[in-house]
Amino acid sequence: MPKGEGTYGWKVAYGTYSFARQGGAVSTIVLEGDAIVPSGAVVLGGFVDVTTAALSATGTIALTLEGAGDIVAAVGQAGWTLGRKSIIPAFTGVTAIKTTAARSLSAVIATAAYTAGVFRVALFYV
Repeated sequence: MPKGEGTYGWKVAYGTYSFARQGGAVSTIVLEGDAIVPSGAVVLGGFVDVTTAALSATGTIALTLEGAGDIVAAVGQAGWTLGRKSIIPAFTGVTAIKTTAARSLSAVIATAAYTAGVFRVALFYV
């Protein structure tokens, strides 16, 4: 079902990072999947589901939608272990993110490369 502008109700944007498919170089990587949030949308919450631990000696990964680290602030390998992880938007007005243009969810790898990792991100927005 399309999630275009002007539609009502909850919508979910999904994005996946996989080291095997996208690599782990220091860079900004647009997540695979349906991770485009339309202009004017308000991201209320979501989660990250890590299915393969992300590995790096000293690297960090941040998740970005509208601005730097607004979904997940830069965190080292210890924060990318198996399981579900919280994101910054936590279903409160103060943590919600409003997009100013259509945005793709991106992983920003910094300080050192990653050598493994798979995670899926779900963003709930209206």
